[in-house]
Amino acid sequence: MEEARQSVNAATQQIRRFWCTVASGFFHKPFANQRRLKPFHSPFTQARTGRQNGKEISLKNPFLRRFCVGAAAANLILASAAYADDTAADAVAEPVAENTAPAPAGPAIWKLADEDTTIYLFGTVHALPKEVEWFKGDIADALAASDTIMTEIKMDEGMAAEMQQLVMAKGLLPADQPLRGMMDEEQRTSYDAAMTKLGLPVNAFDRFEPWYAGMMMSMLPLIQQGYSPESGVEKVLMAHATDKNQQALETVDYQIAVFDTLPQDSQMAFLIDAAKNIDEIKNLLDAMVAEWLVGDADDLAKLMNEGMTDPVLAERLLYNRNQHWASWMQQRLDHPGTIFVAVGAGHLAGQNSVQEFLTKDGLEVTRVQ
Repeated sequence: MEEARQSVNAATQQIRRFWCTVASGFFHKPFANQRRLKPFHSPFTQARTGRQNGKEISLKNPFLRRFCVGAAAANLILASAAYADDTAADAVAEPVAENTAPAPAGPAIWKLADEDTTIYLFGTVHALPKEVEWFKGDIADALAASDTIMTEIKMDEGMAAEMQQLVMAKGLLPADQPLRGMMDEEQRTSYDAAMTKLGLPVNAFDRFEPWYAGMMMSMLPLIQQGYSPESGVEKVLMAHATDKNQQALETVDYQIAVFDTLPQDSQMAFLIDAAKNIDEIKNLLDAMVAEWLVGDADDLAKLMNEGMTDPVLAERLLYNRNQHWASWMQQRLDHPGTIFVAVGAGHLAGQNSVQEFLTKDGLEVTRVQ
């Protein structure tokens, strides 16, 4: 048990600040070999025009869809929900036509309101490069006008200890069942290569269940390549909401359970997929952030929803929770006040989004920005 505790401590230290920003309680310590990101305008401009580092990239990349869905699904991770087809790796990237239309004012924000209640809906990205500026205009005004900020889980000092306890209780494999021992030869080869690229021993995550190892596998490349947890959307919002009542839609325990109760094959597929795409994770998130920054909800929805091939993940991580949140918002309209709801951007994009469930219930959701 002491060895397991030390494994949890080591892993959580490596991602301390990232997971605080993600509002999940995971922690990280910056890597010594962390590389500086290129100037902000370069990667995101290139992502929207379909090129990065001299290569064409596709905003239809299926791994990005999974990556975005997971990010939206639980503030625990910026990763995964429908898995790609076996032929995805052979797909030819499609160039994206340059968009000459005027860009929206910034990230999208919506409003649900009645006579005495207003609920703002804002989609978040949990880590960003430091150069990104987005807190202004209608977003800043909406938060200033709100008396309550509602995040997926409550972000407070006690979250850290709670998360570590939950990982010890739900995220560890039996001592005689190492993670790499659960993989076939092909999976282990991909996994070991990815761990080596991250600069970690191949057995560093051996005590963890696949879902937890997959989270770290997805996040560490971003941290190493310049995405800053201190610039994450929730972190910025909370810094401007110190005078607000803070509430949460879910608990840390619930979000951990969402992942922990996934079928074992879904957990392993998520982990191995992240390993196989280790070199593409940052480019793919750049593409997602590019859509988010200009408020292009339609293209973000395409990234999120095209090619969702795992209905279990889609239902567990997105759709069921979106419907539950929509029901809560409908009931919240019975009580006066102004609430700023900040959840992962994928919850507010595409089919079975929060807005779609609200509209099906006969409520009107309007785009503010």
